[in-house]
Amino acid sequence: MSALIPASDHLADGTAMGAVTLLVGDLDGMTKFYRDVVTLQVLGAEGDTVTLGRAGRPIVVLEHTPALRHAPQGSAGLFHTAILFESQTALAAAVYSVASKAAQTFSGSADHLVSQAFYFTDPEGNGVELYWDRLRTEWSWTHGKVEMGSLFLDPNAFLREHLTEEAAAGGTAQEAASVGHVHLSVGDVDTARAFYVGALGFDETADYQGSALFVSAGGYHHHMAMNVWNSRGAGPRMSALGLGRVDLELPSTDDLGELGERLRHHGIAVRDDGATLAFDDPWKNAVLARSSA
Repeated sequence: MSALIPASDHLADGTAMGAVTLLVGDLDGMTKFYRDVVTLQVLGAEGDTVTLGRAGRPIVVLEHTPALRHAPQGSAGLFHTAILFESQTALAAAVYSVASKAAQTFSGSADHLVSQAFYFTDPEGNGVELYWDRLRTEWSWTHGKVEMGSLFLDPNAFLREHLTEEAAAGGTAQEAASVGHVHLSVGDVDTARAFYVGALGFDETADYQGSALFVSAGGYHHHMAMNVWNSRGAGPRMSALGLGRVDLELPSTDDLGELGERLRHHGIAVRDDGATLAFDDPWKNAVLARSSA
């Protein structure tokens, strides 16, 4: 019997990113980095798994897998996990913490017009973006595509403008933060578009000359991105340290059901346990979707 025709071609407007799971070789070292340097809090620790986040919301899940090794250079996988802060002061506090405790991890910063972002690399080579969004009313859209750039952003000037003594002393540690978006390294953009837009149901918000694709739900600038900057031509991933899983949070169980129908309609294998949908993208990046209701 053929798969049901999905009721919708798009993810629900209220879709958001959930936690990113990382497979790590040094659980203690990585926990210290995300807790003491990035300023997340340990929300739970059980066996070989530590969950870190802010205000009760999981952001990074670390799974100890010491038998694994790093993937070869040029492989598909995680480009970065982007942690969204609700205020420039909270972002400044996190950036100041990293600059003070692990300055060597800094890899760049940029004003993207929709956001201000600072980039780092964790101790096992996973990219981390810390950022703050401008108001949606300040974003510029043309023919359904959002205008983003990479303008110079001076980290020291940002800290001088937004860091307060209270924030530097940990005064914003209880403020909420979340995974704003996840950026992946993939083998080619056309295949990524077919999967993430055509099957999964994101809307395309930007395409950088075939080298990077940005997608979102509900008019966000991007919930996910895929690029080939370091991975053009990459095939399916081997088991390796790094990205374990990307989580999606849909507004309702009906939205989750529609997603399952859509994926099956496109011939994508889905593991459905009644509460979550688990599936892989064309590069074996694992994705899990659940309802936030």
